[in-house]
Amino acid sequence: MKTDCRMGDLTFLPAVVMAQQIREKKISPVELAEMHLAKIERLNPKLNAFVHVDAERVRREARDAEAAVTSGKVLGPLHGVPISIKSSLEVAGLRCEAGTRLRAGCVATRDAPLVARLRNAGAIVLGVTNTPELLMAWETDNLLYGRTNNPWNLERTAGGSSGGEAAAIAAGMSAGGVGSDGGGSIRVPAHFSGICGLKPTPGRIPSTGHFPESGGPFALIGVVGPMARTVADVKALFQVMQGPDDGDTFAAPVPLRWPSEDDARKLRVGYFEDDGRTPVTPEIRAAVQVAAKALEDAGFPVEPFRPAGLEEARGLWKKFFVGVGGMLIRPMFHGREHDLSPVLNQFLDWSAEEPPLTGETLLAAWIGRDILRAKFLLQMRNYPILLCPPAAIPAFRHGERSWTIEGETVNYLDAWSYTEWFNLLGLPAAVVPVSHSMDGLPIGVQIAGRPWEEEQVLAVAAALDRKCGAGTLPSVS
Repeated sequence: MKTDCRMGDLTFLPAVVMAQQIREKKISPVELAEMHLAKIERLNPKLNAFVHVDAERVRREARDAEAAVTSGKVLGPLHGVPISIKSSLEVAGLRCEAGTRLRAGCVATRDAPLVARLRNAGAIVLGVTNTPELLMAWETDNLLYGRTNNPWNLERTAGGSSGGEAAAIAAGMSAGGVGSDGGGSIRVPAHFSGICGLKPTPGRIPSTGHFPESGGPFALIGVVGPMARTVADVKALFQVMQGPDDGDTFAAPVPLRWPSEDDARKLRVGYFEDDGRTPVTPEIRAAVQVAAKALEDAGFPVEPFRPAGLEEARGLWKKFFVGVGGMLIRPMFHGREHDLSPVLNQFLDWSAEEPPLTGETLLAAWIGRDILRAKFLLQMRNYPILLCPPAAIPAFRHGERSWTIEGETVNYLDAWSYTEWFNLLGLPAAVVPVSHSMDGLPIGVQIAGRPWEEEQVLAVAAALDRKCGAGTLPSVS
């Protein structure tokens, strides 16, 4: 677990350590909140990660948290820890615009259930973070607030759609928080920004209070999940956030089932460095090799294994996310085309290039997805954990849309196929940073597991984080 702090900067402490030191009265919640607010004031003009911060409310809640410590009240597991929330989720009193002019000025009147759970655990919400318009991009930019920059290199993106969230956490402006993911939107920003993130099984963490709402085909692939600088922090957030809610289509009463270290090490890990279709950069290939060796050294059975059906999963995901996404979004801008951001307009162009979906073809895709998922899970009986890249490249320069890798052109949508499969199949998957590129950019790897087995995924991710996660801090911090 990373515990380095730059020149005593407490904002880089792991969230679980912050909470522990608050309970032990070694850190004041007020002091910690002020440090985060000062860092936001200093760094947000460069990074553009936060879009709404209510400093007075943060200070008031921090004073209440400190009073609870001194009075000896029972404290929640995240008591006094400053966190952030993606601005597509409802946080009472804060903007919930999802990066679109169609919702400009929209302020939530209630907390989403997962936000309420985090508050009940003692967390203090600093503010909400930037997204691409309606979350339909892997680069965070919109007409309301502009682009979010990567704290490792301001000329590069922090990813999308949870790019503001990733940048805030990586730079120490937030101890952790919440993103959402329909095609890599937690995992790609985590990979680009050198932090950890978890895409859970649909229904494990309630998506109630998220905009756009998860329903129909989007409920199959879209989830909300925790993001933080360490796997231990992701685990702490997950434990608080998880659990059924009536507003979530896929909610199920799945109890927490943490494996022992001995049981976790019995999990067979199958790893692959590429999918045989979309090449990855040599540095990303090397990161998977490093991770595989680290897990083997930690006592896990690790073997090369590439599951069948990855290309079919990519194609079906594209029908749901790109095809259906375009069908739902395009009518929203009728008569307001001038409010459409270039990034979302490009997505709609890609959607228009896809064969039109009919009731018959959508139903066929839905059935095809279920058949493929069953076949995929049969393969995972032998390899309940999969280790692979989260993307074909590290963080890209703002506006780039294709790259040459091993002599082949890799286009924008194809570069993230490594995360898209697991959205289509409904599998939990986490990203853990393990290395850096020659340009100093962070590189993560992806760990996927079977449905409803987030605990196993996080157990393996934690072992890898202990081996590889100590790394450097971003230059802008």
